[in-house]
Amino acid sequence: MKIKTWMKWYRKILKDFGFKQEEDEKSAKYLNKFLEKHCALNLDDLPHSNTAIVCGAGPSIEKHVKIVKKIKSKGIVIAADGATTALLNEEIIPDIIVTDLDGYMPDIIKANKLGSVVVVHSHGDNLKKLKKYLPKLKNIMGTTQSKPLKNVYNFGGFTDGDRAVFLAIKLGAKKIILAGMDFGEKITKYSRPKLSRDVEEADEIKKLKLKYAEKLIEWIVDNKNVEIKKLR
Repeated sequence: MKIKTWMKWYRKILKDFGFKQEEDEKSAKYLNKFLEKHCALNLDDLPHSNTAIVCGAGPSIEKHVKIVKKIKSKGIVIAADGATTALLNEEIIPDIIVTDLDGYMPDIIKANKLGSVVVVHSHGDNLKKLKKYLPKLKNIMGTTQSKPLKNVYNFGGFTDGDRAVFLAIKLGAKKIILAGMDFGEKITKYSRPKLSRDVEEADEIKKLKLKYAEKLIEWIVDNKNVEIKKLR
């Protein structure tokens, strides 16, 4: 997605959620400065493939991860944040993790040590997490939902899941398989590690975020020459 097109989406997101662009940019500047000192990765450093398997943290991930285990050799595996835990439970190391650092961080750090590239997203609500976890990671590429910077990119995308799909396209994917991407009204312990139960009703903000994720993937289907298949 071209930045001009994305910024139209972004302005609506700011309005709908009450986010502040200056807070997003404050976090992006911190991430950019950190990456300047720690060998930031760019697109050329990431694995490319014409097929990508994008794994979300929806309720279906526990079923889908068993399918992913069988087909992972067909392309690159991209985990959206907390889906990393579900993959590791099946001894799958994702090629790439797309995260705003909301998932179970010990597993994201573990996967990173085992070879996963981590695409860290900065936004107005995760500056403290950036400061806490960036020093514990290596092989990092940065993203933002506001204006891109030297070491912080914006390929489009709002949630970790749909942002992973936009990234897959930038990495050459013409076929994208979606696993654990439900866009429903339930959230899992993979998405929110502090949940008291494995699956719970999403709050209204999370439901709206999932609606945006679904709409953004629909935009990709309508505007990009990419086949998107959702696992059943």
